[in-house]
Amino acid sequence: MRRRLGIPLIALGAFLVVLAPLVRYPVADRLVQAPGDQYGITKLAAENATYFSVGDLKVLTGNLDITVTTRGDVSQATGDRVVWDQFTAVDDITNNKQGISLSEFRSAFNKYNGVGVNCCNANIDKVPVTLEGQIYLFPFGVEKKTYKVFNSSTKKAYDAVFVGEDTIGGLPVYKFEQKVPPTVVDTLDAPASLFGMPETGNVKVDRVYDGVVTYWVEPTTGAPVNQQQQRHEVLKTADGVERMPAFIATAKFTPATVDAQVATVRASADQVRLIRTTIPLASLVLGVVVLAFGVLLTRARRPEVEQVPDEAAPEESE
Repeated sequence: MRRRLGIPLIALGAFLVVLAPLVRYPVADRLVQAPGDQYGITKLAAENATYFSVGDLKVLTGNLDITVTTRGDVSQATGDRVVWDQFTAVDDITNNKQGISLSEFRSAFNKYNGVGVNCCNANIDKVPVTLEGQIYLFPFGVEKKTYKVFNSSTKKAYDAVFVGEDTIGGLPVYKFEQKVPPTVVDTLDAPASLFGMPETGNVKVDRVYDGVVTYWVEPTTGAPVNQQQQRHEVLKTADGVERMPAFIATAKFTPATVDAQVATVRASADQVRLIRTTIPLASLVLGVVVLAFGVLLTRARRPEVEQVPDEAAPEESE
């Protein structure tokens, strides 16, 4: 009876032991993914920002309110990819000017590691773009190393360097810093008189961007819980002279957005740890216990049967 019970227990224990690494690696890597039906609103604020107001034809200074709305295109979320549309609106609350900057970004990326995928009409303000590097998320299980991260202002990817560890809202995070070199992002015609130049008519002006983007990333999920963008854009004429600021600001996630991100990411991290650590470990421990118990049962010796001596045989008669 014990042997008959021990053999199935050995089989079950072996199954649980083998299941543990399968759940930890291939299965978990398939279950942990960015959602195709993403929807979220992120708020940033920039104090004392300086920008050129096209409507006023002059430089203004004010506090900016930045709203980023992200929505997943479920119809395009197939295979390993997801497609997200992002709309950014910037309002000057000091000077009561709405929509001083409006931009759109349509991207596709691998839902398992966050790397850009070139498909699905990816574009910035309706202009096709080639995606590379991380798009919205760092990979699940972020390492303390440098990652290429796509910058939508320059339409290129640059190194985001690991610079240390931090804690935000009680959540341990990794800090990455991306430095973007001066890059021409637009060329336009503008009146020479606008810049105090003696020429008549219009002159060619380059809009040159450089900046530093800092990400605070929860390492289990790869999701940023805070972000700061130091943006420096100026207008330069063909002679290389900086004529006027175009957009100079330091934008940060608002405290409310940081709190919301921390709460969301904390819940996601708990789910990831459950899938990648708790369940595989429980399967391994239980499997070892069941396997050992099954082996013990099969090796248990049967009780020896006491031998009863035969009755003395009757003596043969002569």
